[in-house]
Amino acid sequence: MSKASVEDIKIASQGLRGDILSNLNDPSVTHFEESENVLLKFHGTYQQDDRDLRIQLAKEKKEKAWSFMVRTKMPGGRVTAEQWLIHDRLADDTNGTLRLTTRQGIQFHGILKGNLKDVIAQVNRSGLTTMGACGDVVRNTMAPSHPIKDAAHLDSQKLSEEISERFLWRSSSYADIWLDGEKLETLTDCTQPVGAEDPIYGKLYLPRKFKMAIAVAPCNDIDIFSQDVGFVPHVVNGEVEGYTLFVGGGFGMSHGQLSTRPFLSQPLFYVKRADVVNVTEAIVTTQRDHGNREERKLARMKYLVQSKGIEWFREEVKRRVPNVETFPAKDIRFDSVEDHLGWHEQGDGLLYCGIYVAQGRVKNSDEGPSYRAAFSEIAETLKFPMIITGNTNIIFADVPKDQKAALDAILAKHKVPHADLMTATHRVAHACVALPTCGLSLAESERVFSGVLDKIDVILREFKLENDPLLIRMTGCPNGCARPYNADIGFVGRAPGKYAMFVGGSLRGDRLAGLEKKVVAINDIPAEVRILLEDFAKNRSAGEIFSDFWGRTRVNGEAPTPEQFHIEFAEREARKGEAALTAE
Repeated sequence: MSKASVEDIKIASQGLRGDILSNLNDPSVTHFEESENVLLKFHGTYQQDDRDLRIQLAKEKKEKAWSFMVRTKMPGGRVTAEQWLIHDRLADDTNGTLRLTTRQGIQFHGILKGNLKDVIAQVNRSGLTTMGACGDVVRNTMAPSHPIKDAAHLDSQKLSEEISERFLWRSSSYADIWLDGEKLETLTDCTQPVGAEDPIYGKLYLPRKFKMAIAVAPCNDIDIFSQDVGFVPHVVNGEVEGYTLFVGGGFGMSHGQLSTRPFLSQPLFYVKRADVVNVTEAIVTTQRDHGNREERKLARMKYLVQSKGIEWFREEVKRRVPNVETFPAKDIRFDSVEDHLGWHEQGDGLLYCGIYVAQGRVKNSDEGPSYRAAFSEIAETLKFPMIITGNTNIIFADVPKDQKAALDAILAKHKVPHADLMTATHRVAHACVALPTCGLSLAESERVFSGVLDKIDVILREFKLENDPLLIRMTGCPNGCARPYNADIGFVGRAPGKYAMFVGGSLRGDRLAGLEKKVVAINDIPAEVRILLEDFAKNRSAGEIFSDFWGRTRVNGEAPTPEQFHIEFAEREARKGEAALTAE
């Protein structure tokens, strides 16, 4: 569907209503037409079909096996034990699993049309929502996942909630369609009548999705450089004085279309805490008014920043908030995108425990691990609050020290693996959902990634690199949902069983990888990784991680900063990618 037609659908939708409600209530209709499917995304759901069955059903001249993905939005990934249990029960009406997302949310897959309204309603009655979890609006606002009780972490979570509230779309259509008009406390401001213009988004909403996240240096667990807008707090005398803002990150691209490329965000400026949300609105409305509405593949804000330049963008944002004083961005350095797995102190006498969840898929297995059973038992009996991380793991927070053994016992009972027994590479690796539910996937990802990692683990141990972190990510298509383009090694689906191989990102998330191999068969991935690891093991400096080794030996000395990347590194990598793709 062309970008222009999407814009037409939005403007004619009467506040994102369309014909969703009438089709939803018609039992003879098995699925939605594309115009309603566009609008459904704003409500937090995607229409999908089982691609494992698609060919056979077509041969039998039957329609597709339609179902829906529903995504819950929760600022900073925070969810209470009670809310988790509601989601766990709802999983019985889906494919029996929960999928943790790289935006700190929860996804259900396999929901039938007849159950869709009830699932969304129950999510809302839990105190969370699906509103704006998808669509051309501000998505779930990410925040540091570690529940450390200091000024920076506490204020970051507060800011994520303030941003989430400011950028909810305001049409009453959400409550009218999914809640029979019921006005829940979480949606009290979402009452715009038919035909009213949204106070922030207008009638056309944004040109594309919009992602924001907050990171507390030196931990970059939310991948701040991949975001449309990123925030980093600055603490003075035990309080957050203000935030440095980054803009223009984003990872989606298309194979062979060099006009579409991943970009890292760039420093914009520093502002005092009281001005952050208003300045953020100025950034969002700048994208609303100037973003590309003609070509959807070029509609993300990263292309606006690149085409107009960071100086133009900075001045345009400042023009929209004339009474706000801005300052030069603070000097900020990160050390890792990793989660804190295992047990840690919160800083208030309590503990938190990070649990590795393979590809974020919460399910039960006869042979273990049984994540779903373990997490529901912890929620039912111990009632600890939970946090979903940007690396699709789970953190249990506010654990008294005398209950540490009880939590450990439940995890052991359900054979949940301990992160200490994994290689450092395994702990940070991630893959997107891909087949069979994602309609964009060109190759497998989640379903094959654990097997690929197991083979890479053998190589790591052979070279005695099991304790060296190597960031590996895989996606089934070039949209980059698992953020492969700033990984040490990224595999991006091109066709069934075939992947483009990117190398040279960073464990810190602050450098983009370059296209190393245009096509690698899945069975050849371990051999390709072996070549890199053998070189690293033989030629590294003492204590050097792979990211720094690659920067020293392949990127002209020290790894470039994000600012340097945009000046020098991007053009060099683009030429490299163009030559490789032209050779196909």
